[in-house]
Amino acid sequence: MPRRGETAVVPIDADGAGHRRPKSGHGQHRPRPPAQEFRPFRRWFPFLVPLFVAANVGLFVLTMYVNDCPAHAAAADAAIGGAAQAQGCLLQQDLGRFAFQPYRENPLVGPSSATLLEMGALETSKIAKDHEWYRLITCIWLHAGVVHILANMLSLLLIGIRLEKEFGFLRIGTLYVISGVGGSLLSALFMVSNISVGASGALFGLLGSMLSELITNWTIYENKFAALLTLVIIIAINLAVGILPHVDNFAHIGGFISGFFLGFVLLIRPQFQYINQKNSPLGVSSGTAKCKYKIYQIILLVIALVILICGFIIGFVLLMKGFNASEQCSWCHYLSCVPTSKWSCKAPSNYCVVSSLYKK
Repeated sequence: MPRRGETAVVPIDADGAGHRRPKSGHGQHRPRPPAQEFRPFRRWFPFLVPLFVAANVGLFVLTMYVNDCPAHAAAADAAIGGAAQAQGCLLQQDLGRFAFQPYRENPLVGPSSATLLEMGALETSKIAKDHEWYRLITCIWLHAGVVHILANMLSLLLIGIRLEKEFGFLRIGTLYVISGVGGSLLSALFMVSNISVGASGALFGLLGSMLSELITNWTIYENKFAALLTLVIIIAINLAVGILPHVDNFAHIGGFISGFFLGFVLLIRPQFQYINQKNSPLGVSSGTAKCKYKIYQIILLVIALVILICGFIIGFVLLMKGFNASEQCSWCHYLSCVPTSKWSCKAPSNYCVVSSLYKK
């Protein structure tokens, strides 16, 4: 989505007195210097998003090491006097203790729900009763399988690197983590009987921030409505995927809402008039002093900050009290799964649901 001012600017071919330079002896103009690219905003080198990807992959490898499917299957078989389950681990001969759980247990090709819970997956009872608040953060770094982590990390690279180049590691890192916590918080209030893992609450936060960034910096964009329509379509498709079974759409919604309001706070841009005045040469008059931000930007920032603070405080208080939001809202479960003739939304207690992002 191009912004105004992000174009090539060619210096005027003039001498120091402001007169055009004379033609050369052969009647031709002297070659102009190469065009210099003018960028009103700083471009950052993206390193944090690749580090996030490396951390997610590293934690998945560690999770598979802890899972040790062959050893746990053998122990279970010994307890019941059988010998068939130990052969059920996927790729046991090639991966050894890193072998995956049987496909019938985890179709995403990954560890068991028990291992994910041990590693820090989100479960409401362990937060509300055992006060294990760290699970609101640790669950966004865990993934339920190879399919799950590949989809999320590809989306993180495609979305996150672009944003980090534009706004820097500090803003995007803060936005990613807080959005992930917001997604975990909403999921813990609605998905009480299941455990949840996945980075998509944070990823939907990045999508939400892109929408609010477009709104708050509306005046500096070209092709505004085309950019807005494209972004809305991508967001709608990703949220629609969340109505499939075993996908935690509440984490998606919570992350998106958190990122949307955070975008008004963290991704606000100064106006071009202010930048031009600030960068004008000494001694050159640029008129009256320009404000750094427009009034509507300040209003949106204040409103978003108030909503964020109040929302997180209310969410934490309700979670501490063991509030089950799904019992208070008879139709809200349709936001996460819509039953059809092809699938059922019923899942056993402590079933692992994932948050995953589909990128168009």
